[in-house]
Amino acid sequence: MVHMTSQSSVSPWGRPRPDITRRLCLAADIEQYSRLDTPDQQAAQAQLERVLRAAAERSGLDHGKWSTQPQGDLEFAVLPPGIPEQLVLGEYVTHLAAELGGYNATRRPAGRMRLRLAIDTGVATTAALGFSGPAPIAVARYLNAPEVKQALTAPGSANLAVVVSDRLYQDVVRSRFRGIDPEQYHRIHVQQKGFAGYGWVQLPGADPQNTRKPRPGASEDGPQPSTRTAEQEQPSFVQHRVRGTAIQGVIHGSVVHGAAPGGAHR
Repeated sequence: MVHMTSQSSVSPWGRPRPDITRRLCLAADIEQYSRLDTPDQQAAQAQLERVLRAAAERSGLDHGKWSTQPQGDLEFAVLPPGIPEQLVLGEYVTHLAAELGGYNATRRPAGRMRLRLAIDTGVATTAALGFSGPAPIAVARYLNAPEVKQALTAPGSANLAVVVSDRLYQDVVRSRFRGIDPEQYHRIHVQQKGFAGYGWVQLPGADPQNTRKPRPGASEDGPQPSTRTAEQEQPSFVQHRVRGTAIQGVIHGSVVHGAAPGGAHR
């Protein structure tokens, strides 16, 4: 884990105030990493670091200034304030797909490295075990959504599956900044571990129609409304640890996080 330090502002009463600056957060995870043997896992980790750094540099971003938290087959990152969201969703995603394509062109089909990339924006602050705030929670949930994993198994799928929050889709993707095409995305509903929200999935370089096929018995508009009472829907706010990231349950916009009754836990 990368240990980080931050400077908190001081209130007129002399008490430190937490930094609540909104930040871009992203996480990249190697698909089916556990199926690799030890030498291939070592190679995959090295390549993950290389392609993420190379894509950032090709996009004009300084990866060295990102607050990163490597976790073997995954890297979680909080970007510095002021990074243009359209640059990350546009050039960075394009260059990352290209870096993966170049690497996989030299590998056997069984040795391909494919990634899931989740991106959201929101409050993310340092904590004892990593980061806290609604954005790290959302990124973790989007990254591990079954619909995102399933997208990489579709016929003709590419090397990269990208999922962005509904907030980023509405504010950035739909505005078509830097050539971003909203027609390349399709909506999914993510509901797990007390989190519920919509995300938008893209497979750069793949036919978007291949990612639009819902699972048997599933609706593209998400699950049907629950018949549970409002009282039963109230989450119990507890602290979770998501893949090494310390997070605190909050309600933020359309994102709800907490311990849902009967919910599964790691």
